[in-house]
Parts: sequence; structure tokens; C-alpha cells
Amino acid sequence: MVGNEEEEVRKLSMQLRYFEQTADTLQQRLSMLTAALTDLTYANMTLESLEKEQENAEMLVPIGGSSYINVKLADPNKVVVGLGSGVSVEKTLPEAKTIVKQRLDDLEKTRVQAQQQLTQVVERINQDRNRMESLLAGIRAGPQ
Repeated sequence: MVGNEEEEVRKLSMQLRYFEQTADTLQQRLSMLTAALTDLTYANMTLESLEKEQENAEMLVPIGGSSYINVKLADPNKVVVGLGSGVSVEKTLPEAKTIVKQRLDDLEKTRVQAQQQLTQVVERINQDRNRMESLLAGIRAGPQ
């Protein structure tokens, strides 16, 4: 009987390691998704405020490191949108807003799915830990 319990503890231990690694991976993915969502939210806010600006309006453009440059807006209706892999295309302001909003929606759906997966994995970890603790307590108590 104890041999079967020890075997189950060994299997649960391996499963726990696998689920913990999966949880770590999902946590990292959620962090990246959150960073991407923040970046796209700023882009969306910038495009929204760009609608209110006129040609030759003076603007501060972030260059990183909490630094900005002062520029004049050449054409508020032209936006260069990145497509990935270093490729960018020029779009009208409404087209750029649509693209950014679609990306925000897609990323949010992906974030929700990843969060649900993480919740399921954490629940499984807790179930396995409880089962393992119960088995270990039985093994420590010895044969009844």
C-alpha cells in the first residue's frame, strides 16, 4: 500500500514541476502582453489627440529615456504604422486608429485567454499539492 502511495507522490511531484514551469511561462507571457497593451494604449491615446491638432502644430515627441524633442506636425492625417519585422506603411489617421484598435482588441482577447489558462494551472497545482500533502501525511503515519 505504501509503495503505491510513494509512487503517486513521485508522479505528483513531477506533475507539480511541469505545472509550475507552465505557470511561470504563462506569467512571463502575461507580462509581455501587458507591456504590449500599454504600448498600444499610448499609441491609441496619441492618435486620438492627433485628431485635434492642425498642420504645423508644435508637439513634443518622446525619444525614450523620459526625453522629448519639439517638432512641427507636417500632416496630421498621415501616420506610419508598423506591420512587424521592420516593415511600416503610411496610413490615414482613421486607418491607423482602426489598426491600433483592432490590435488592442486582439491582444486583450489573448491576455484574457492566457489569464484563464494560468488560473486553471494554478488550480491544478493547488489540487496536486493538497493530494501530495495528504499522501505524505499517510506515509509518515505509517501502516494503520
